[in-house]
Amino acid sequence: MRDIFVTLVVFGMLPFILTRPHIGILLWGWLGYMNPHKLSWGFAHDFPFAQITAIFILIGLFLSKEPKNIPWTIELRILALFILWMFLTTVFAMDQKWAWIQWDKVWKIQLMTFVTIILMQNKWRVQAMVWIIALSIGFYGFKGGIFTILTGGAYAVYGPSGTFIYGNNEIGLALIMTMPLIRYLQLTTESRFLRQGLLATMWLCVIAVIGTQSRGALVGIVVMGVFLVLKSRKKLLMVLLMILLLPVIFNFMPETWHSRMSTIETFEQDKSAMGRINAWWMAFNLAKDNFFGGGFQCFTGKNFLVYAPDLLDAHDAHSIYFEVLAEHGFIGLTLFLLLGVLTLFSARRLIKEAKKTEETMWISDLAAMLQVSIMGYAASGAFLGLAYFDLYYHLIAFVVICKAILIKQQESSLRSPPQNSF
Repeated sequence: MRDIFVTLVVFGMLPFILTRPHIGILLWGWLGYMNPHKLSWGFAHDFPFAQITAIFILIGLFLSKEPKNIPWTIELRILALFILWMFLTTVFAMDQKWAWIQWDKVWKIQLMTFVTIILMQNKWRVQAMVWIIALSIGFYGFKGGIFTILTGGAYAVYGPSGTFIYGNNEIGLALIMTMPLIRYLQLTTESRFLRQGLLATMWLCVIAVIGTQSRGALVGIVVMGVFLVLKSRKKLLMVLLMILLLPVIFNFMPETWHSRMSTIETFEQDKSAMGRINAWWMAFNLAKDNFFGGGFQCFTGKNFLVYAPDLLDAHDAHSIYFEVLAEHGFIGLTLFLLLGVLTLFSARRLIKEAKKTEETMWISDLAAMLQVSIMGYAASGAFLGLAYFDLYYHLIAFVVICKAILIKQQESSLRSPPQNSF
């Protein structure tokens, strides 16, 4: 039944995408983040629904008579340079076969980021996309939180199999990035019933993140929580809820969970943690000796034999920063960091500028939560390897779109001349 349901939904919407390609972005987001076909056990499980949807979106974009503007903000220029640099590092990659396979995935993610920016430049479309992302990933937080409660935290929470977010570390990161979006929806939704449901979902996501038993996710949720309080309208209420609920959740988890989390303080005695540090040194040494880095998929046993302190302890990067450093060198890491920092500064300006009118207050609220989400990604990403996770680039896209919308609002305002502060 699940196979049939997903197939009917996707193929039923394809004709509408040709005339309204922005609907395709919403469908593509649902397929990409919730991965409903991966919850089936039949023919739909590995069917390329997302690729077919993307093709129809591109056809619809070509046929559409809507303006096809790309607001070339500083973030998009840096992102374009980063994409170009990743292509160059792939040309000079150490392992050409696997590097080009990974490049094929990455450039498609970036293409859809730009297509999203072109098609979603109004309030309704942005709001709809936030709902799709929040509910798609929030579904796994809701389910994972209940699973953790029912099992007493004895088993780790995982995401949908065969996806970017299957692992416990990965689903933990995705939920950390999604919780601020759920909070934004709760702030801006008029229905009391929906607000209560979103609040419950957010706290179940917290429980699910803790239930992943991921130490990186634990660090990330602490950082994200602090920024969520600082950026929230009702700071006192958020603090009170945390004071009341977090000790309960903490004490609820089993002794095995506490033992695993305690290794954060004694990382030098933990084999897994020392393996990550070994991989980080390998990344640094490789980038130091190779201007273009090693290219995609360079964390191989062969490279560990040359560049790692412990030659036989080969690991994945387990860090977005060292992943980018090893694969794209110091220039790639600089562009990656610059992209994140500039996006955070732009979100800060949006918060300030959009507060000035009731009509654009939603942009201020969304920008604040985007900041929190990006900070959660930055913190958790230090210990998790998801440098090319499409959700991060969608957050950047939201900031770019909000800047474009705000500028249009300012230019159309009769009470003042255009105020392009970006």
